[in-house]
Amino acid sequence: MEAEAPVLVVLVGPTAVGKSRVAVDLARRFGGEVVSGDSIQVYRGFDIGTDKPGPEVRQGVPHHLIDIVGPEVQYTAADFVRDALAAAGGIAARGRLPIVAGGTGLYIKALVDGLFPGAGRDPEVRAALEAEARERGLEALFRRLEAADPAYARKIRGHDRIRVIRALEVLATTGRPLSEHFRETRSPIEGRTIVRLGLRLDRQVLCRRIDERVERMFARGLVEEVRGLLAAGVPETAPPFRALGYSQVLRHLRGELGRGETAALTKTATRQYAKRQMTWFRKMDGIAWFSPDDGFGLERYVQMRLQ
Repeated sequence: MEAEAPVLVVLVGPTAVGKSRVAVDLARRFGGEVVSGDSIQVYRGFDIGTDKPGPEVRQGVPHHLIDIVGPEVQYTAADFVRDALAAAGGIAARGRLPIVAGGTGLYIKALVDGLFPGAGRDPEVRAALEAEARERGLEALFRRLEAADPAYARKIRGHDRIRVIRALEVLATTGRPLSEHFRETRSPIEGRTIVRLGLRLDRQVLCRRIDERVERMFARGLVEEVRGLLAAGVPETAPPFRALGYSQVLRHLRGELGRGETAALTKTATRQYAKRQMTWFRKMDGIAWFSPDDGFGLERYVQMRLQ
């Protein structure tokens, strides 16, 4: 983000909490534009399962980073940071307020805190660690990580195979723990005013909203959307098909699940994902938490931070 974009609003929260509506309300109140921080809304054609905000939600507010790549692309956190900075810079150059709203924790953290450049990749070391995990169990590798890098071990789950092996790979190839690399990572928006907002709801209320949202997705034609994507030549291996809703519908179309079972499984998986999102966001510093229905409190806080 260039010097002409000194202020950025970042709005986070779990799926179905109401980020899209709140982002639009804030944009209308403060003359802003919305930058999506959702890892699947970037894909063209994946609309219903991502609950992309339609015209009735956007209310004339410009949105960015929606429908920008085809489903064959593996869109990464680094891609997001690059595109979000460009979008925010353009918004600020127009004299408007950039509002990043999304629930993909890695994307938001990469934008706000910086992204570890990914040093220390070695296929042979990784293969050896994978083999050791199969032979001795992942728990043995996690205990080794706890001894070598307790700071990072405390931030992840012991059964998170990808992160445990990655951390040990970095340690083996660089001679330094991953937590040290992260401490040296610089934020790409360092020196800017960042207004960090979080939305949360009572767990039971959020779960009810999630269930209602999944029901709407299936009623709107999620199964038919997936059928159409497959018929258009999008392979089942396309990155966005790994997303919630889409992966379950693929199983349904393969005959592995009934329609009702597919919806129920999507609800369960989405509730679990929302819990992981909140765990992630609670670890981020400086977030002011609000109910999505507290419009007055949100606007007053943003106004105070912008002064």
